[in-house]
Amino acid sequence: MKILSVIGARPNFMKIAPLAASIQKYNHIHPLKPIEHIVVHTGQHYDVRLSESFFQDLHIPQPDINLEIGSGSHAEQVGLTMIAFEKVLREHKPDWVVVFGDVNATLACSVTAKKENIKCCHVEAGLRSGDMTMPEEINRLVTDRLSDLLLTPDRISGDNLRKEGVPEEKIRFVGNIMIDTLEANRERAARINIGDIVQHNSIKNEANPGSQGAVSEPFALMTMHRPSNVDYKEVLEPLVNFLIDEVAGRMPLIWPIHPRAIKQIKAFGLWEKAEASSNLVLLHPLGYHDMLRLNMDAKIMLTDSGGLQEECCVLGTPCLTLRWNTERPVTLREHGGASVLVGNNVERIRSEFRNTLANGAIPKRPELWDGHTADRIVALFAGEFYS
Repeated sequence: MKILSVIGARPNFMKIAPLAASIQKYNHIHPLKPIEHIVVHTGQHYDVRLSESFFQDLHIPQPDINLEIGSGSHAEQVGLTMIAFEKVLREHKPDWVVVFGDVNATLACSVTAKKENIKCCHVEAGLRSGDMTMPEEINRLVTDRLSDLLLTPDRISGDNLRKEGVPEEKIRFVGNIMIDTLEANRERAARINIGDIVQHNSIKNEANPGSQGAVSEPFALMTMHRPSNVDYKEVLEPLVNFLIDEVAGRMPLIWPIHPRAIKQIKAFGLWEKAEASSNLVLLHPLGYHDMLRLNMDAKIMLTDSGGLQEECCVLGTPCLTLRWNTERPVTLREHGGASVLVGNNVERIRSEFRNTLANGAIPKRPELWDGHTADRIVALFAGEFYS
């Protein structure tokens, strides 16, 4: 059997790592019926800090093929990926194409696979936010409609697919492959010194060595990159002011800051205030282990990242999700998770920030978020897994 897996952006890297390792393990046990695994990187994330470090840190085999698509509009990325991927499929003729999550590569390669009459498997199927203004929601809907095998991370996702009329035989509940990566790397991350993370990645130290002092505990942690949060001054300015004046006013706030956020903060004239705040710890984007280490000890997380919502659910870190909706409702407190939706309204964020610090909560680990999802996927392809 020949499987061709597609990765395009950083969230995919954390999903391919356990699958590649599980296939290698399976082939070692079954040398007479191995699974041939080809990894295609579309090149959607090409920045070294956002891409190469993840391959090194997570011991992901270098991609067999790199399409080198790079940045561009959604239409440019999808169109260029389809053109390049079609050539790959015609040369390698896989039995299955496996796509992950909801990035543009997922949409482009699932469409191309089906046009070439090649079976497609979607890992993280059935996630729905209900927000059609999000490009990721469109990617999810189209990919799920086309895929022959839909691997869901939770029960809610499977129910979403059934409501949309997906036949039962296409749906398999396998758990969350992102948690495989977390569990495989938890011990390594725990050995990292938080002070070293701060000193080695500090933006302030880069401009003025030694200017970033040590970070005391407890500390807050945040990430923010979505256009709805960073692209409009009327949204971003009150958010930054709240983060500096109230969050960092109460405890150190560590912010590994996305290039898009830096660009917009500077464009809106907010950078000098951010740099001048002694309790706002601005870091370059971090590798997987460094970010995991910070999340393990953070008092509270503020983020618009779906992957970090999931990690908080397992690590027990209270999470304020800076979005008005989520495709991962299993992570929300009403479903036993660690997260609460606060959008980008400062009054709501302030209220939930204070409430969370005062009350906290211990989240419940969702079913099958146990570190063995990749093994279930490989067993499924090998014909040994039935649900």
